[in-house]
Amino acid sequence: MAFIEIQHISKSFQQKVALQDVSLSIEQNKIYGLLGPNGAGKTTLIRNITQIFFPDSGKILWNNEPLSEKHQNLIGYMPEERGLYKKMQVGEQLLYFAQLRNFSKAEANQKINYWLQKLDIESWRNKTIEELSKGMQQKVQFVATVLHNPTLLILDEPFSGLDPINAELIKNEIFELHKNGTTIIFSTHRMENVEEICEDIFLINEGKIILDGNVQAIKQHYKQHLIKVEIEPKVPVNDSVFKQTDIVAQAENYLVFKLKENQTVNDVLKLLMLHQIEISGVSEILPTVNEIFIQAVKES
Repeated sequence: MAFIEIQHISKSFQQKVALQDVSLSIEQNKIYGLLGPNGAGKTTLIRNITQIFFPDSGKILWNNEPLSEKHQNLIGYMPEERGLYKKMQVGEQLLYFAQLRNFSKAEANQKINYWLQKLDIESWRNKTIEELSKGMQQKVQFVATVLHNPTLLILDEPFSGLDPINAELIKNEIFELHKNGTTIIFSTHRMENVEEICEDIFLINEGKIILDGNVQAIKQHYKQHLIKVEIEPKVPVNDSVFKQTDIVAQAENYLVFKLKENQTVNDVLKLLMLHQIEISGVSEILPTVNEIFIQAVKES
């Protein structure tokens, strides 16, 4: 049984269709990448899950019961645009957000102290938000999002404004939350983060889901049967190798082959060895998530 089941939801704003018959199954304790071009419907989908909007048709189930107000305290949502009050100090702002989650002042301060120390930002407690850099604000917003230990965490461009060190810090915290049982939906345009973090992806375009599944399985589906063979540059590649294979790229120390129909990796390796070419490594080239994203959107 899926943790969250999205069943045939549609949503329009006046004449603009934002979501069209979207269905998804979200399993517990997985990290999902929610991808799509600008205006594809990602934010509308997130806001339906968080109940900021409600679908015009279809339904969303949480552990097989209708999504309702009682589930809101189980969700943490960090939007791309910051929801912080610029004139408030960091500490009082986090206390305010924690008390909105029904924590007592003592419980809230305990959690705030834990996260400020964990992210090494204790010294920011009495600074106002407007005194902080964009990256520092992003860390405070992350703390506000996870203070209540959500069951479902939705992150929209969480690395925006972060330098590489702080991006790595937040990434490690995402993995830690996942390890402790949190289900995570991660929306971003930075495909290298998707490669590193996500197990499954949903790709949405023009309000429709056009790709849905395990990242590695999708890569296998989109692969172009490209094989990279690393070679010792001592022996020149004989012309007959070019005639009997499809070499799509080459350098002094490697060749990239596109396997022909009914041709195997072993066939290529035998041919190279027959011509006394010394092989130092072999690997399959799989498409990146970015390449798959571009191809799938074009095809749709």
